[in-house]
Amino acid sequence: MTSSAADATSKRPTVAVLGTGIMGSGMVRSLLRAGLDVRAWNRTQAKAAPLAADGATVTETAEEAVRGADVILTMLNDGPAVAAALTAASPGLHAGQVLLQSSTVGLDATADLARRAMDAGLVYLDAPVSGTKQPAEQGTLTVFVSGPSTARASVNPVLDAIGQRTVWVAETPGAASRLKLVVNTWVITMVNGIAECLNLAEGLGIAPQTFLDVMKGGPLDSAYLQGKSAALLSGDLTPSFSVSNALKDSRLILDAAQESGVRLDLVTASVDRFARAEEAGHGGEDMIATYYAGRAPEKDGG
Repeated sequence: MTSSAADATSKRPTVAVLGTGIMGSGMVRSLLRAGLDVRAWNRTQAKAAPLAADGATVTETAEEAVRGADVILTMLNDGPAVAAALTAASPGLHAGQVLLQSSTVGLDATADLARRAMDAGLVYLDAPVSGTKQPAEQGTLTVFVSGPSTARASVNPVLDAIGQRTVWVAETPGAASRLKLVVNTWVITMVNGIAECLNLAEGLGIAPQTFLDVMKGGPLDSAYLQGKSAALLSGDLTPSFSVSNALKDSRLILDAAQESGVRLDLVTASVDRFARAEEAGHGGEDMIATYYAGRAPEKDGG
């Protein structure tokens, strides 16, 4: 190995990934393909265990995962889950570690986590991602980052492994999370628009595929429209992003909108649709299952 290659290898960070659900497990595999040393931890260890076969060191505790790591990547459900993981990991933390916080947690939780990181001597990067299961597995996420640019060199190998694009938004945490909420507003609006079109087609006696064929190749067509519709019509609701997570994010968007004095009628309606779909038992399914919130109730045969 040449000296330059050895130097490059020596600069590869050790990464602790806290949270190995749908997104986190895909990100772990992308990090491993890039040749990084990865420790993986999940509160429910059975979700992390399969990653050992891919080359990750699966740890029993968050403390063990973060001890000696250069970068700590969190991909958990919400702010309280991230805070709890950091509390559990605290005996293993040391000053100067970079916390790459990639969970979508909202603005208040982002500010709280930034304070926690500062108190622990960590370098905090607010780094939510855009993308779902497949991009996480392929390492093609888009990562929004806000935080000190002095941390770029240490985290670039991680960002390059998990994403095809990194957008550095600002020098202070919070800006990346604000951008993520805007992006998610677009996604949530699209998926509910697709679901309602399919609902109306069904209600009017139009075959959903006829609608999709008419749209195909035109200026209003999209891969998202065709892909989500195909998943629903085939009955494959394996979650890339679940109804329950979409409901959580929709509520975070509304909280941010209220704080900023903005009225979001479509997201307000989306919260209602996702909640109805969740109540009907579709919370763990892909978010296109919001379709079921728009189906006409069955009429009583009596």
